[in-house]
Amino acid sequence: MLPIAYFDAHCDTLSCCAHLGWDLGETPGHADLARGGAFAHYAQVFAIFHDAAKAPPDGMYAEFLRQAAVFDAQMEAHGDRAAQCRNETDLRRAREAGKCAALLSVEGADLLDCDPEKIEEAARRGVKLINLTWNRANALSGSNAEEPARGLSPLGKDFVGRARAAGILIDVSHLSDAGFWDLAELDAGPIVASHSDSRALCAHRRNLTDAMFDAVRRSGGFVGLNFYTPFLGLDGSIDAVFAHLEHFLERGGEKTVGFGGDWDGCDSLPRGIGGIQDMEKIYERMLQRNYPEALIGDIFYNNLGRTILCHK
Repeated sequence: MLPIAYFDAHCDTLSCCAHLGWDLGETPGHADLARGGAFAHYAQVFAIFHDAAKAPPDGMYAEFLRQAAVFDAQMEAHGDRAAQCRNETDLRRAREAGKCAALLSVEGADLLDCDPEKIEEAARRGVKLINLTWNRANALSGSNAEEPARGLSPLGKDFVGRARAAGILIDVSHLSDAGFWDLAELDAGPIVASHSDSRALCAHRRNLTDAMFDAVRRSGGFVGLNFYTPFLGLDGSIDAVFAHLEHFLERGGEKTVGFGGDWDGCDSLPRGIGGIQDMEKIYERMLQRNYPEALIGDIFYNNLGRTILCHK
């Protein structure tokens, strides 16, 4: 048993269960319940994801419902070691029971047809985070990859307001720069960037500028470090992870930064990192660098839990 609890903000493992027939108990990928059981406690945000350019014949919302049903089935099949969590009380109970705390997110509002009326169903199913876009622009906003100068549409602003009223936070990873700043001006509660790194260290459009990070911090939000090496840049090693982490810490991010590994959603990880089992190496490196135990606990677990489950 590792002496550290681990709460990760983003994985695509659920989509792999839905489309590749994986079982969450033990997968051939980066994350599963078996490996999560090695931590003092394991909590994971599972993304429902599907590329809108490859929409199934019955549409994106039907895909959302399918993957939500797969999640429910996985929770039932592994009820002895996993439980869906919707709030702080659920998280505490899961931890006390030694179960993985499983949370849902939606990566791309296309899965809800960009329709504010469908937010209620997402909330009913326990969705805690929604990315307005994936890589493709949609009716709500431009994305980081398409129409990056286009911000939130009137529909996008309505969608944000409805999501926040339902207790769902907005995830800006993949959003256009213009959309980010439109969201920040709405003062719509804590901003989450579930799987993004620092643009100051790696000039990729998926990463956050220092000004964006500062805005997330001021909102009481959260930034999860992404382990995808093209976003880390530098030498693609664990040292690169620490460079991004310490850059954010230098900007006052002690209560803001954590991890959003993009597990099972990326094909290039830092050398020596093959999945959640290797977070032990990150922990050991923190000890070697004399990180205070309280700071380690915040980065590994508390910051995300405080943001995603303690706000309405």
